[in-house]
Amino acid sequence: MLVHRYKTDLHCGTCVEKVRPLLDAAPDVARWKADMTDPDKVLTVEGDGITAERVADLIRPAGYHVLGEAEQLAAPTPAPNEQPTSYYPLLLILLYLLGVVGLMELAAGSFDVMRAMGRFMAGFFLVFSFFKLLDVRAFADAYRTYDVVAARWPIYGYIYPFIEVALGVAYLTHFAPVATNIVTLVVMGVSTIGVVNALSARRKIRCACLGTVFNLPMSSVTLIEDALMVVMAAVMLVMMV
Repeated sequence: MLVHRYKTDLHCGTCVEKVRPLLDAAPDVARWKADMTDPDKVLTVEGDGITAERVADLIRPAGYHVLGEAEQLAAPTPAPNEQPTSYYPLLLILLYLLGVVGLMELAAGSFDVMRAMGRFMAGFFLVFSFFKLLDVRAFADAYRTYDVVAARWPIYGYIYPFIEVALGVAYLTHFAPVATNIVTLVVMGVSTIGVVNALSARRKIRCACLGTVFNLPMSSVTLIEDALMVVMAAVMLVMMV
């Protein structure tokens, strides 16, 4: 994989934000960055088969152009301290949540499906929002690369962790259960659509479900995680009727 550097007519951070969704959505662009401190406003793009024409086509809808090729370099070797991709943190957290819910139901003396699901969903949203809130900006940048709402309205990526906090508290306190499950159904349903789109396009991107603390690859595991929350919310709504 090669790294290509192109001179552009990008001018500032606002320009970069305008081309971000276009470059993020391109399946043949593995990574990219724009250096606005360089006099040539160099746009660095990494990917197989990338050409000046291809990059020009990608950024043209935003009103910007490639002015020439700066230089082409071999892709750099990943830094030694770069985190390897792993599902271990995600699976460990889910196992912990299942274990805690199981122990709470055992302590209650009986197993109640509705109560168990509510407790699991409360723990899910509170724990996952915690990791996102460690670096909200990094999460928002990662989330907008595949979420259909955040890609159009970047502010949604900043709001999303707080939506999870609110849902976690609502499930924990049994606040307006019908409304809480409807909101969960909508929020997680939309999130699932973004994951499905990313997987269908075979894009190699980072999953932001645990923020950017861990290097989780986007895969069917992410889809199962989101779909599980949708199914649980739907089941709880049906059981309330």
